[in-house]
Amino acid sequence: MIGCLAALAAVPAAWVLTAIALDTYGRRAIPKGEWDAIVVPGCAVRPDGTPSLALARRVRHAVTAWRAGHAPRIVLTGGIGRYPPAEATVAATLAESLGVPREALLEEPESTSTRENAAMAAALQVDGAPIARWRVLVLTDAYHAWRCSWLFGKHFEAAIARGSIPGPRLRVRGALREVGSIIKGLAHR
Repeated sequence: MIGCLAALAAVPAAWVLTAIALDTYGRRAIPKGEWDAIVVPGCAVRPDGTPSLALARRVRHAVTAWRAGHAPRIVLTGGIGRYPPAEATVAATLAESLGVPREALLEEPESTSTRENAAMAAALQVDGAPIARWRVLVLTDAYHAWRCSWLFGKHFEAAIARGSIPGPRLRVRGALREVGSIIKGLAHR
């Protein structure tokens, strides 16, 4: 009986420790080197068609990295979620308003999950060549970075992810939810 109770207590503890590790992993600095593109995974659009705080934060992070010269292009992903328009379209509009020229932006407006963000972005072509051969820097939320490195790494020549840091409430909730998403993803490999 005591062993069963200890095992039951260990599950939430392991879940929380994994969430903390995921958040820590994603907060590392962007590594030196040049990338072919910065990729922004899709995230929610508000009912009025504007980016959610998370999507806006991801796009701002990407624009900052683009300005710093980490990559010449930004790939914005995400289809229509709960509210239109497509997440990629909303993200591209924000990036343009922040000074990124349209020709530096690529949109993938059909995907509905991180797994699809990676696969459908890799299927895009530039000058007739698939961008799957590119080295990409994926910028997302810190807790989401490990899964993005894993999923985008399956579809691109090289992929690493780093994250921005949301507020405490979203950070805790997102990191705890992310553990479940990883477990689900591992089960559906």
